[in-house]
Amino acid sequence: MTSTITKPEDILPEGINQANLKGINIRKGTVAAFLQNTKRWQDPTTSKEEKIELFDAIQKALPTLQVLGMFEVFQFQDKTLRALIEER
Repeated sequence: MTSTITKPEDILPEGINQANLKGINIRKGTVAAFLQNTKRWQDPTTSKEEKIELFDAIQKALPTLQVLGMFEVFQFQDKTLRALIEER
């Protein structure tokens, strides 16, 4: 029986730090960085200046995450983030 399970190493083998999908370079750690930036952006103790930088990083990551299919599987609870995805 052939497995249909995708493992991390199927996407990025050991020693490879990026892949190109549909013409977009995707670096290892992109999803984790996006999640960390989003959590910090939503944190009420984050300064306004940092929130601006975080929001910019979040927006820049969106095309990569869309190519990965993240938004076909997950939906954001935050209305602003949901609106960003719907605009694309």
